[in-house]
Amino acid sequence: MWIGNSMLFNWLDRNLLKSEDQGRLSQGKIWMVHSGAFYEVEKKLLAPGEMPSQLHWFKWQNGFTWLTGISLLIVVYYMGDAAFLVDPAVRPLQPEVAIAISVGSLVLGWVVYDLLWQFLEEQPGVATALSFVLLLGAAYGFTQMFSGQGAYIQTGVLIGTVMTGNVWFRILPSQRSLIAATKAGKDQDALLSQRAKQRSIHNNYLTFPLLFIMVSNHFPSAFHHHLNWVVLFIVMIGGAAVRHFMNVRYAGKLWLAPAVVFAVLTMVGVMVVTRFDRPQVPPVEREITFARAQEIILARCIRCHSATPTDDVFKVAQGGVMFDTPAQIGSKVDRILERAIRQQSMPFNNKTGMTPEERGELAKWIESGARLE
Repeated sequence: MWIGNSMLFNWLDRNLLKSEDQGRLSQGKIWMVHSGAFYEVEKKLLAPGEMPSQLHWFKWQNGFTWLTGISLLIVVYYMGDAAFLVDPAVRPLQPEVAIAISVGSLVLGWVVYDLLWQFLEEQPGVATALSFVLLLGAAYGFTQMFSGQGAYIQTGVLIGTVMTGNVWFRILPSQRSLIAATKAGKDQDALLSQRAKQRSIHNNYLTFPLLFIMVSNHFPSAFHHHLNWVVLFIVMIGGAAVRHFMNVRYAGKLWLAPAVVFAVLTMVGVMVVTRFDRPQVPPVEREITFARAQEIILARCIRCHSATPTDDVFKVAQGGVMFDTPAQIGSKVDRILERAIRQQSMPFNNKTGMTPEERGELAKWIESGARLE
């Protein structure tokens, strides 16, 4: 609802029609048809003392989105010894240190961004460039500090926190000032509206990158890739670019062709980068029997993928995947190949220490037909 409202109001702003008979306080009007009737919408400032008896604010969609997001961050990434946040292969952080870095970066990120735009308010081009570089720098830093999955989510939470800060610390206070001035019979400060709109536009450009990051947990080929920061950069830049060309269409500028081009380049870029696989597993010349493959799986995978897991964090078989019996192993050969050998994203953060040689042995067993006898 929050992102939908953001897109709707930006669409309205870019499609309002201004005419001389609307008065000096009007910023434009638009007619729409929906659900069997017509809607007349006008954006305007109010004359001193002209406060309607009922006024609708759009704020709680954002508030609940951020609060529920932070709650999920705490439950999934902070609790359970920060198992999803910390990857010893990336950086062996203590859980409390990783959590402190995560929380601190969210606070610091908002403060730096907000101060930057306050000091460079008259130089939006410079502020935009610096904000963009800082965001990409933060995303890269997260991939060098946390697990790939954690780095992506941390970047998303940082973006969401900046967007929420814009709403509650810049946009809503401007609206309160406008309302207070109107009630007091004073003229409204148009500069406040312009500043609020500026932050709203920032949020508008961040929506597409944020949407991708919100569902990124479903794409281990992206977040677990050794070039995961490159994939994230491509999606963030491409998403913002597509949003830009969707915005300029309302100014009567060419938009569809460049938007499609950037969307295609983004998808192709992600597909190309994710094909740069990790170093190949060591080749194995000898025959690998099912007994040996099962021995590796029981030693490295059964701790989490069992009807009775023994892992200290995962108490239920993740994704319902179990390897207790030969039949269960045989039914998941394709998944073993993809996650344990090609992506090397399993075991989770390699908690059980599967060696490259063991991955090579599993690859040889699958290559030879994955026989279960």
